[in-house]
Amino acid sequence: MKTRLLALSLIIVLLIAAGCSNTNLNNSDNAGEELKEKDWSDITELAEGSKVRIFMWGGDEGINRYMDEWVAPNLKEAHNIELERVPMDTNEILQKLSTEKRANKEEGTIDIIWINGENFKNAKEFELLYGPFSEKLPNYQNYVDTESLDVQYDFGTEVEGLEAPWGKVQFVFQYDEEKIPTPPANFEELKDWIKENPGKFTYPDANDFTGNAFLRHVLYDAVGGPEKLLENGYDEKVLANHADALWSYLREIQPSLWRNGETYPATLTDLDRLYSQGEVWMTMGYNEARAESLIKDGIFPESTKSFVLDSGSIGNTHFLAIPFNSPNKAGAMVAIDFLMSPDAQLAKYESTYWGENMALDPTKLPEDAQEKLANMDRGASVLSPEKLSESLLPEVDAEYVNWLKEHWVNEVVQKQ
Repeated sequence: MKTRLLALSLIIVLLIAAGCSNTNLNNSDNAGEELKEKDWSDITELAEGSKVRIFMWGGDEGINRYMDEWVAPNLKEAHNIELERVPMDTNEILQKLSTEKRANKEEGTIDIIWINGENFKNAKEFELLYGPFSEKLPNYQNYVDTESLDVQYDFGTEVEGLEAPWGKVQFVFQYDEEKIPTPPANFEELKDWIKENPGKFTYPDANDFTGNAFLRHVLYDAVGGPEKLLENGYDEKVLANHADALWSYLREIQPSLWRNGETYPATLTDLDRLYSQGEVWMTMGYNEARAESLIKDGIFPESTKSFVLDSGSIGNTHFLAIPFNSPNKAGAMVAIDFLMSPDAQLAKYESTYWGENMALDPTKLPEDAQEKLANMDRGASVLSPEKLSESLLPEVDAEYVNWLKEHWVNEVVQKQ
């Protein structure tokens, strides 16, 4: 009897050890490397029944509803994975990961981060990300144009499998059609309109993602298009030759801005509030369909429409990445693959929640998904796919973002 009890105890110990080994396979540095060699079926089995925490910007209610009301329950049903959305600005996420990296904290609390641009460049440089992993994902292989430059590069930084594309957005202006029957067609007309309608236009601070994008459009126009900015990556010589035109334009419109340009909205949310209250007659954003949910919620007037300037509008791809010390790398991979599925991407495309463009190549979608996409009405405020496509401008090196942040205050704000 004692011998049988001893044998049974030994079996239990071995099973517990095996379970611990399986958990470690998902968590430790060595486990992360071993995970890359596993078949996808094994990864999904590891992820089954686990919890995934996604840290992401939480400033858009439509995006939050998409994650909470569509993604979370459908991910639970498809893979028995519990998704927890944690709202946090990306720079704070990277600060947290940097602190954990310095402290050699091998198991953190973040499984997925929403990231792109300079944040990705910094995260890659300081080795804050796990990977490469994107090529393991079936939906990446099946539905993404993996040869596309906006998938291979993120603001000029080579992706190298450290993040997976989640969506594509394009910068547009929103305006109240009842107050502006015909919006400006170019930057010269925009300048004239601002002067003719003092106080009815402004843009967010250069440190804000949207405000910086507006400034990059002015920079493109001052340089004569993005080509010169793309030729050699970050090029101080090009800036030296064209910076005066950029700053002169911004200084010229400043006295006619909201509150005489003495202060600027800190965030896009602040600018949207001014627009919704009628203090300004235009807002802007890095999502061609963002106005639809705001109109439906009664925040924006029903007469809101969108426009882009003849010089074009910047578009980019944003991504999902896994931190170096994610406690659930298998779960993160399965969740990211789910977020890249045709169903999830089509739900995101609908203006009910988010309304942004897909990361997938429409020509690679299954026939039923292609039909659904063709019949989808994104709303009256959204420009046609043809207009957006013909207006699309590429992003440039993320260092230009930093340059605008560093110089805008001295060259514009303090020159008043």
